Amino acid sequence: MAGSSEIIKKSFRFILIFMAVLWAVWLIDLILPFDLTRFGIRPRSLSGLIGIVLAPLIHANFLHLLSNTIPLIVLLLALFIYDAKNAVSIILLSVLLGGFLVWLFGRSAYHVGASGLIYSLAAYLIASAFFRFDFKSFILALIIFILYGGLIWGIFPTRPWVSFEGHLFGAIAGVFLAWLVNKKFR
Repeated sequence: MAGSSEIIKKSFRFILIFMAVLWAVWLIDLILPFDLTRFGIRPRSLSGLIGIVLAPLIHANFLHLLSNTIPLIVLLLALFIYDAKNAVSIILLSVLLGGFLVWLFGRSAYHVGASGLIYSLAAYLIASAFFRFDFKSFILALIIFILYGGLIWGIFPTRPWVSFEGHLFGAIAGVFLAWLVNKKFR
């Protein structure tokens, strides 16, 4: 099992670096004399395009970042263990596709945070079970659903300060990527 232990080591390294970047950006935002939120996704504006890449790194406040940290760690680890070969591509494409959809269809506000990525990863891992249709995929989907099934409520516009669009389009991106990556299993 040297191969799987090496995957776990590399995934932990990636996850730790990613988390360090998120927390460093939050600390920098505290220090700077202006709010980094303005570098988030601002739908249908030229300046908002940079937010497609930067929004997952920027969080509105400490609680926002804290609430994204544990789910990101769990879902990133699950992704690397489940699909190490495609993990980095899934992460990048989730951010780009979900972010672009927010930019295209989101309401006029700054959209920031890694929750779109969280929704995309959860949707990818759950949807993959339906495309692969194997025992390992279903067990992982069941675990993810038990842990994060309540995320479904986040795709609805219930709180004006929460980007339900980021959640919704992140989930759509995750399902699309699951179909794209796993279509060979159908």
